[in-house]
Amino acid sequence: MTATTSRTGSGLSRGLLLLMSVATGSAVAGNYFAQPLLDLIGRELGIGPSRAALVVTAAQGGYALGLILLVPLGDLMERRRLAVSLYAATAVFLLVSATAADGTVLLASTALTALTSVGAQVVVPFAATLAAPAERGRVVGTVMTGLMLGLLLARTASGALSELGGWRTVYWVHAALMALMAVLLRVFLPRLGGDGGRLSYPALLRSTVAMFRYEPLLRWRAGIGALSLASFSVLWTALTFLLAGPPYGWPESAIGLVGLVGVVGALTATVAGRLADRGHVQTVTGAGTVLLLASWPAIAAGAHGLVWLLAGVLVLDLAHQAVLNSSQNVLYALRPEARNRINSAFMTCLFLGGAAGSALTSLAWVSGGWTGVCVLGAVLSAGTVVLWVLERVTGRRCSSRSPHSPDSSASSDS
Repeated sequence: MTATTSRTGSGLSRGLLLLMSVATGSAVAGNYFAQPLLDLIGRELGIGPSRAALVVTAAQGGYALGLILLVPLGDLMERRRLAVSLYAATAVFLLVSATAADGTVLLASTALTALTSVGAQVVVPFAATLAAPAERGRVVGTVMTGLMLGLLLARTASGALSELGGWRTVYWVHAALMALMAVLLRVFLPRLGGDGGRLSYPALLRSTVAMFRYEPLLRWRAGIGALSLASFSVLWTALTFLLAGPPYGWPESAIGLVGLVGVVGALTATVAGRLADRGHVQTVTGAGTVLLLASWPAIAAGAHGLVWLLAGVLVLDLAHQAVLNSSQNVLYALRPEARNRINSAFMTCLFLGGAAGSALTSLAWVSGGWTGVCVLGAVLSAGTVVLWVLERVTGRRCSSRSPHSPDSSASSDS
C-alpha cells in the first residue's frame, strides 16, 4: 500500500480493510475490559465496590467526550496523523492504568483512555472515504464487524488474561496491542487530508451540531440508531440478572459465554452492507427495525426456555447490526467533506441512547422483573419502526418537491 491514494478511492485491499477492522475492535474493547475485573481491582487498590464501579462510569464519560470533541477533527486534520496519534495516546494511557497505584490514578487514566479510544470512530469514516462508492456498504460493514467483535469479546478476553497474570496483565497486553496498531496504521494507511477547509476548532464543533439542522436524514437516523442501541443495551444489561437467578442459576463464566451468540449477529454486518451496495439500504433498515421488535416475544419466552432466549438474542443482534450498518451507509453518502462531523453527531446520539437504555433497564427490572424488561425493549424497538416509517413518508414528500433531495444518492430502493 503506498503512502498516497485518491480521495474518492477505487476500493481497499483486503489486507488494509482487515487492519482497519482489527484496529477499530481493539480500540473499543478497552472500554469494556474492566467490567468483569472490578472486584479484583477494588481489592488490590483498597477501594470499595461503589468507587470501583466508577471505573465503568469514567470510561463511558471519556468516550462520550471523545465523540464530541475529537472525532470531528477528522474533517480538519490529516486523518492518518489523527488516527495514529489517538491510538498512540491510548497505548500510553493504558500503561498508566497498568501501573496505577491507587483508585484516583486508575479513574483518571481510564477516562483518558476512553477519550482517545474514539480513534476507532476516525477509522470507520476513513474506510468509508477510501472505499469505492459501490463497495461502501460492504467496507463499512466489515469495519463495524471488527468493532462489534471487540465490544462483545472484550469481557471474555479480560477474564482469561486476568486469570493468567492478574488484572494489570489486561492493561499491559492491551497497551502493547494499541501501540502495535498505531505503528501498523502509520505504515499502511494512506495520507488523507481533511475537507473542512479553514474552520477553527470552535467553528468545527458548531458545525457538527448544525448538521442536525441541515440534514433531516441525520435527525431520523440518529433517532433510529439511538432507540436501536437502547433496545440492544436493555437486553445485555438485564441478561445477567435473568441468567444468574432462577430458573437458570448460571455462574458468571457460563453467562459470559452467551456473548458468543452476539458474535454471530456481528458477523452479519457485511451481509447488510452488501445488500446496501445493491440499492436495498432502506429495505435493510426497515427489515432490521421489524426484526428488532419481533425479537422481544422470543426473548420474553426465554425466561423459561433457553432455546427461545438464544434465538431472541441472535435475532436482536442481527437486527441491530442491520439498522446500524444501513444507517451509516445512508449518512456517509450525504456530505463526504463532513463525514467525520456527521459520524460524531450520529455516534454521540447512539451512545446516549445506549446509556439511557442501560439506565432504564434497572428501573424496569425492579418494577417488573424480566417481563418489565421485555416490555421496555419492545417499546424502544417499536419506536425504531415508527421513526423509519416517518422517515420514508417525509423523504418521499421532499423528493416530490425537489429532484435533488439529499437522500437520493443513498436510498435507491425508495
